[in-house]
Amino acid sequence: MTTVTRSPRRGTAPAEATARAAARRGAGADPRRRAGRRRRIIAVAFVLPALLLLGALVVYPVLFSVGRSLFDASGTRFVGGGNYVEMFRDPATLRAVRNSTVWVVVAPTLLTGLGLVLAVLVEKIRWAAAFKVLLFLPMAVSFLAAGIIFSLAYEEDPDKGVLNAAVVGVHDLVADGSSYPGARAREGETARKARGGAYETAASLSPGAAPVALPLVGVKPQDAAAARPAAQAASAPAAAGELRGVVYLDFTPGGGGRPGEVDAEEPGLPGVTVEAVRDGGAVASATTAADGSFAFTDLDASGSYVLRLPGANFAAPYTGVSWLGPALVTPAIIGAYLWIWTGFAMVLIGAGLSALPRDALEAARMDGANEWQIFRRITVPLLAPVLTVVFVTLVINVMKVFDLIYIIAPGPVQQDATVLATQMWLVSFGGGNDQGLGSALGVLLLLLVIPAMVFSVRRFRRSQS
Repeated sequence: MTTVTRSPRRGTAPAEATARAAARRGAGADPRRRAGRRRRIIAVAFVLPALLLLGALVVYPVLFSVGRSLFDASGTRFVGGGNYVEMFRDPATLRAVRNSTVWVVVAPTLLTGLGLVLAVLVEKIRWAAAFKVLLFLPMAVSFLAAGIIFSLAYEEDPDKGVLNAAVVGVHDLVADGSSYPGARAREGETARKARGGAYETAASLSPGAAPVALPLVGVKPQDAAAARPAAQAASAPAAAGELRGVVYLDFTPGGGGRPGEVDAEEPGLPGVTVEAVRDGGAVASATTAADGSFAFTDLDASGSYVLRLPGANFAAPYTGVSWLGPALVTPAIIGAYLWIWTGFAMVLIGAGLSALPRDALEAARMDGANEWQIFRRITVPLLAPVLTVVFVTLVINVMKVFDLIYIIAPGPVQQDATVLATQMWLVSFGGGNDQGLGSALGVLLLLLVIPAMVFSVRRFRRSQS
C-alpha cells in the first residue's frame, strides 16, 4: 500500500510567521501606548490649572470686554460699534490718545538712552555694584508710594516742595525779591492806585514843597521790626529844589493812631523804591532810608511831578514753578516714571554690555579709536538686540501706566494728564458710569499693546533659534 504525503500549501508558513510577529508587536505596543497616554494625562493635569487660571484672568475678561463694548451704558441695548465711534468723538479720549503717544515716544526713549549711558559709565567707576543697587532701589517702591513721594516733591509751596525750594533758592541768589510783598498803600487824599499794582500821589508836587507822607498798610510785622520811627523824617523840611517825603507803616501798635497821618510810634519803611514821574515817564528814582525818608535833589525846580511807588515793591515773592499745572503735569509725571525705571534699564543693558566680546573693543583701541567712536560704532551696534528688548518692554509698560497719573495729578488737571488707562477708569468707574465706552477704551488699549507683544515674542524666538 502506497502512502501519499501531501505537501503544505504554498504560503502557509510565511503567513503564520507574519501573524505571530504582528501578535508580538501588538502585545509590545499596548504597554507603550498606555505609557504614552499616561504621559499625556499627566501633562494635561499639570497644565490644566495654569490654563484655567489663564482663562479666568485673561481670556474671559478680554472676551467679556469685547462683548460689553458692543452695548450701551446700561448694558441692555446693543449699539454695535457706537461706542467706538463715540470714543473718537470725545475730546477727553483724544487728549488721552495724545498723552499716551507722548508717553510712548518720550519715556522709553529717555529710559533706554539713560540706561545705556549709565551702564557704560558704571563700568568705569570703582563702586559699580553699590551704584547699581542705589539706582535699582526705586524698583522696590510701589507706584503708589512713588506717586505720594513725587506729589510732595512737586508741591508749589517752597516750604513743602523740595524742587521749588531749590528753584526759589537759586532764583533769590540772582534776583532781588520785593521789599514788602502783599503790602498796599492806604488810598485817600494822599495816594491812589495806578496801573501794574503801583501807587502814586493824588496830586502833582513841585520841588520845595512840604514833605509828602505815603502811608502803607498790610506790611508783615517782621518786615517792619527794625525800622526807625518815621515822625522825624516826616517833619524834616525840604530845601530849595528838593522834593522830599516818607513812606511809613500807617498803623500804631495798640491803637489810637490817626489814619493817613504820621504818628510818633509809626515806623518808616526802608528799601522802598520811589519814582518821580513827569509826563507819564519816570525821570528820577530814590530808595527810602532806615526811617522811610527819601529825597529827590536833581529835579527841575520849575516842573511838577507825581511820586509813584512801583508795583515791584509789593509783588508777591517768587514761589517757584507750577510743576503740576496744565503745561508741565505730563513731563513731571514722566520724570517720576524715569526715577523708578532707570535702574531696570541700566541693569538689563549692563548685563548685555558685560557679554560683549572684549577683543573687539581692545582691537578698536589699538587701531586708535577714541572712546566716543568705540561707543558709537561698536558698543551700540552690538547692544542693539538688548536695547530693542528694553525699549519694547518699556513701551508695553508705558501703555498701561495708571497709578502715577492718578496719584500725582491734582483733580483740576487730571484731564490734562490723562492717558488711555486712566481715561478707561474714569469713564467706567470714576464718575462716567459708562462701562460700554470704558470697555471700548480697554479694547483699544489691548489692540495697541498687541503689536509690541508680538514683536517681542518673535524677536525672542529668533534669538533662541
